Amino acid sequence: MSPLEKEIIRRKLLIIAENLKALEPIGNMTSGEYISDVYKRKVTERLLQELIEAAIDINSHLIVQTGHTAPDDYCESFIKAGVLKIIPADLAEKLAPSAGLRNRRVHEYDLLDHSLVLEAVKDSRETIF
Repeated sequence: MSPLEKEIIRRKLLIIAENLKALEPIGNMTSGEYISDVYKRKVTERLLQELIEAAIDINSHLIVQTGHTAPDDYCESFIKAGVLKIIPADLAEKLAPSAGLRNRRVHEYDLLDHSLVLEAVKDSRETIF
């Protein structure tokens, strides 16, 4: 991997780390507090979207760099990364559904279940740490 490619991955990892840190206070909110605060909801959705997209970018990049075909979709990027042992298979299975959350955030933003978004924040803390 070239120095430029390593830098791209570092930059994406930094986005993930920064966004997880920014989401920490949200994970401590009750469902009622979260749902009633439109600004926190919107910021949370965006932070989750960015970190999921950064993870997908890393997965796809490393999959291709190891000589494999690019994943067909975002969910597959996690599954394939697990199969190829780029990330642990159990972690890949836990993270794969985040692709669906990202797609709903981008394409079905008006149908988001806010309590599920808050659950995703709480789950991210348990999954990553």
